[in-house]
Amino acid sequence: MLTKKQRDLLLFIHEHMTDDDIAPSFEEMKEALGLKSKSGIHRLISGLEERGYIERLPHRARALRIKELPDGFKEKSEDNVTSISSAPAPANLDHFDEIPLYGKIAAGTPIEAIRNEVETVSVPPGFAGSGDLYALTIDGDSMINAGINDGDTVIIKRCDTAENGTIVVALVDGEEATLKTLRRSGNKIILEPENPNHEPQVLDPERVQIQGRLVSLMRSYH
Repeated sequence: MLTKKQRDLLLFIHEHMTDDDIAPSFEEMKEALGLKSKSGIHRLISGLEERGYIERLPHRARALRIKELPDGFKEKSEDNVTSISSAPAPANLDHFDEIPLYGKIAAGTPIEAIRNEVETVSVPPGFAGSGDLYALTIDGDSMINAGINDGDTVIIKRCDTAENGTIVVALVDGEEATLKTLRRSGNKIILEPENPNHEPQVLDPERVQIQGRLVSLMRSYH
């Protein structure tokens, strides 16, 4: 599953395949995609390479080869080497809903809440239902018995209350966000992992703020 920026970059490379065989600098790539730093380009290229969509050719400065394109597109040639210019990125020809990807959330030890609205994930219309939705990348293994693995992308519907047994995003002490199963026992809230190697957190209600509940999950195999 590609983020919107990864998808735009991949289609941008494809669009310029026949126009220019000399790759521009990372600075030019950064300007073309409207990013604030060249490190963003490095991450996008690395992500596409890890997922098998592109290949960096050895001994050729900044040379890239497209190995695969998103559904609905057909690569012109397996041997074409292409680069990115500073022209505007092409429009996305497939219709997808765009959900903001805020960053990583711990499914293990809680981490500081990260809100990064630069990236989005593309999902088919109606894939996650309606409402105020956002996406998070799972970091950790404490929810594996619920079928949620390290590296998965979860779709969350924003809410501030949830029933017992619901998998929720919980903000603890206003600083740390975690994905856990919500339980209530007496006057305590329990954030329960779905992995016996992790301990539940037993907390006073005033320390916990529900920020959403799990509605869908995406997984990439590569």
